[in-house]
Amino acid sequence: MDARHARSGYATVSAIVFVLVALFQVVRAANGWPVHIDGVDVPVAASWGVAAFATLMAAWGWRSR
Repeated sequence: MDARHARSGYATVSAIVFVLVALFQVVRAANGWPVHIDGVDVPVAASWGVAAFATLMAAWGWRSR
């Protein structure tokens, strides 16, 4: 496998991972599931922001193939 195919595979896998992260964050935000990290409540708005960021990263990874 040459370097171009390796980069293409990496970009595809990265895009899929970011899509899964985005989907999970949308489901979390839509359902209002609570998240506590080290005793701190994470607001639902953070999930919307992370979902938007992960969606952009997935699109970038997909276009980079």
